[in-house]
Amino acid sequence: MPPGLTVVFAGTPDFSVPAFEAIAASTHRIVAAYTQPDRPSGRGLKLEPSPVKRAAAARGIPVEQPATLKDPMAVERLAAWRPDVMVVVAYGLLLPQAVLDVPRLGCLNIHASLLPRWRGAAPIQRALLAGDRRTGISIMRMEAGLDTGPVLSGQAVDIAPDETGGSLHDRLARLGATLIVAALDRMEAGTARFEPQDAAAATYARKLAKAEAVIDWTQPAAVLERQVRAFDPWPVAETRLDGRQFRIWRAHAVDADSSAAPGTVLSSGTEGITVMTGRGALVLDRVQLPGKRAVTTQEFARAQDLVGRVLG
Repeated sequence: MPPGLTVVFAGTPDFSVPAFEAIAASTHRIVAAYTQPDRPSGRGLKLEPSPVKRAAAARGIPVEQPATLKDPMAVERLAAWRPDVMVVVAYGLLLPQAVLDVPRLGCLNIHASLLPRWRGAAPIQRALLAGDRRTGISIMRMEAGLDTGPVLSGQAVDIAPDETGGSLHDRLARLGATLIVAALDRMEAGTARFEPQDAAAATYARKLAKAEAVIDWTQPAAVLERQVRAFDPWPVAETRLDGRQFRIWRAHAVDADSSAAPGTVLSSGTEGITVMTGRGALVLDRVQLPGKRAVTTQEFARAQDLVGRVLG
């Protein structure tokens, strides 16, 4: 019998691709890639394949795109691949118990937090919004509960002061790719040991909503800085300028001694656009108006004077 485990991979977005590529390049064999159905994209609403589907096609690996896994026929189709293990990375579909029971060694999930902290859909952004200094990757065995399964391995990373949702996403995707191959090696060798999570320490990372991107200038500047970083590249923090959307791509908090109302522009020039908040000030470094490219606030300030204007 050849070395390596027979793997069914389930994932959809860019975050899943490094793990897919790492497993495909290892001694383990991906026999099928499960991903969500093609979605309309762009102005023409053309159906676009997911990043995982494109990666699988490039390697000649069969792709499965069921709309749901609750259909008994979908479960039978999965069982026909005779997987030793199913690796799930940001797949986006619920795995019922019948699916979890198919692989001989169960289903492994790459989760972008140090479980039990930040169970749920948006662990990267929630860690940044909360001001966490560390996060990481957990490899866990899936069960019916939401990210409640026992943990096989994990590794912490420090969150940099200027970390964004995008930069942390990329770092954790690469780390997850390394850890999942090591986890599969341990599963194959029979040395995998799973530790139960401490349910009392769990926190919930609810799905992101576009409405959360709207800046509330009565909040402290430090909180708003974290909001800007967490929502880069999506949904992007925003406020209103003359009734129009005013996106904030980059900003940093500073101390400020002013009696101006929150949202008031205190200064605008070479140092950026400084806006009063509920505590301290937020210096906007990169901004964007609708239909325009994102620019530095130095460029923006040359085009119009915002001092004294109130955002929001």
